[in-house]
Amino acid sequence: MSTPSTLYIGMMSGTSMDGVDGVLADFAGGAIRTLQAAFVPFPATLRADLMALQSSGDNEIAREALAAAQLTGCYAECVAALLPAAPGPVQALAAHGQTVRHRPELGYTRQLNHPALLAELTGIDVIADFRARDVAAGGQGAPLVPAFHQACFGQAGQTRVVINIGGIANISVLHADGSVSGFDTGPGNVLMDHWIGLHQGKAYDADGAWAASGRSDPALLGILLDEPYFRLAAPKSTGRDLFHADWLAQRLAQAGAMPAEDVQATLTALTAVSIARAIGQQASEVEAVYVCGGGAYNGALLRALAQALGGKTRVETTDALGVAPNHVEALAFAWLGYRFTRREAGNLPLVTGAKGPRILGALYPA
Repeated sequence: MSTPSTLYIGMMSGTSMDGVDGVLADFAGGAIRTLQAAFVPFPATLRADLMALQSSGDNEIAREALAAAQLTGCYAECVAALLPAAPGPVQALAAHGQTVRHRPELGYTRQLNHPALLAELTGIDVIADFRARDVAAGGQGAPLVPAFHQACFGQAGQTRVVINIGGIANISVLHADGSVSGFDTGPGNVLMDHWIGLHQGKAYDADGAWAASGRSDPALLGILLDEPYFRLAAPKSTGRDLFHADWLAQRLAQAGAMPAEDVQATLTALTAVSIARAIGQQASEVEAVYVCGGGAYNGALLRALAQALGGKTRVETTDALGVAPNHVEALAFAWLGYRFTRREAGNLPLVTGAKGPRILGALYPA
């Protein structure tokens, strides 16, 4: 029997629903190396279809199946962009899928995907459906990245916090003793993206420039932070099922009229303060935090985070640890695919609340 390749492709399409991030990774000798990265934006029609599937509607089963096939085409395009950089055969593609519902308290999470079609289109083994086994074992199914953050960024004798700010934000606290804690803190970019889309027709607030033109409103921020989710004990996870347009509209109605840019500034503060409070509960003495995900490119958000942390904690991106912020999640799922192939657990029960370590994923052979 031939020795398995150490080359994997990981692909992630997150809550922001902007497209597919992919990496070609090499895990030879236990190292974690990114050889190439690619991004495939979603067509506007696909993004609209995925957004519509966030809530119930007519003919959902057919609409979901058609959206899954179109999404898989984006995954296949991402694979095609990465393969020329591969120095040998790729062992497997690890494809997260697009979360359209996340209700672990009801025993399910739903990631839209068509891994059988992806195996057909690429001729490469596909590993998918990473979250379902953790949920079946009583866990939240999220966040799954803390185990990877420990493997990639952990440092013995030093406490580090890694903050992933996608549509939803989550933290991984890599404690000096080697233990790991973490959970979804609440909104990342999801509400900011919604608000600028509503008022300026833009997909996101580039560098937080619009937020920086406004002023955070203390009364509105207090209303937003009164959300019970923020007071829940971990393990916990969340998504668009909670933090959506109607959630925001209800709270804006309580606060009264204000300039749109002030709302944007307040939503930026909401993300920063909710993250900072979570860090304060888990690692109050940490000297530096490292941000990844799309939020790492929002200067106004990073400044707000530094302020919310009291100005004593350095706020850096994962570039300082050797991995580009927009590559981290795709690399994490490549690593989870690698763990699956080796029949090694990918979850952390203390993070997700699962009954124990579980091998995550399902295999669709080429």
